[in-house]
Amino acid sequence: MRVRDMFLKNEVNLVIFFITIFFLFPEKAYSTLESKKRVLNHLSSLKYFSASFLQNDGSNLSEGKVYIGEKRVRAEYFSPTKIVIILDEDKAMYYNYELDEDEFFNPKNTNAWFFYDIFRNPDFFNDGSMEIKNNELILEKTGFDNDERSFLIKVYFEENPLVLRAVEVHIDENFLKLSIFNHSYNEQFDKDFFKLINPKFLN
Repeated sequence: MRVRDMFLKNEVNLVIFFITIFFLFPEKAYSTLESKKRVLNHLSSLKYFSASFLQNDGSNLSEGKVYIGEKRVRAEYFSPTKIVIILDEDKAMYYNYELDEDEFFNPKNTNAWFFYDIFRNPDFFNDGSMEIKNNELILEKTGFDNDERSFLIKVYFEENPLVLRAVEVHIDENFLKLSIFNHSYNEQFDKDFFKLINPKFLN
């Protein structure tokens, strides 16, 4: 079979699959699409937002807080080490308070990229899937990062009311889960809060 014919066959099978889903389970398909739209709208609306998190990578626990601005994301770790990371699409800054050490980098070349893409990249989950389970909505995306490493990202929401509860990230063999709580909306941030500048120079 020629590659072109194989592609067309796979494309036709995919169309048949979606048509079957919609005709056999129309209410479920509609509900899933509406839930995904609702969740994506909620994520895009999280500007001037903050929440506390507990991060578990399978071996270590870290506590911190994430702040969502209009164009940038700031993550602060309080324990076991005090660290701040500020990111936009292609620039980021890391500062370790204990070591008085800073670093500027492209987040796409590190595991930090997911912080930005989940909260500020409006197209990131367009090809993602949605699972509805009891009072829980799970937004899921798989793919490959800039280093061709496979990733799986799951974002968990309480359905009613719609509240972000957790983010789970798998990149190759690496895993971490952020449990999210103490949500705060309509935050007022200082004009320098998201600047890519070593924090000690802002005081």
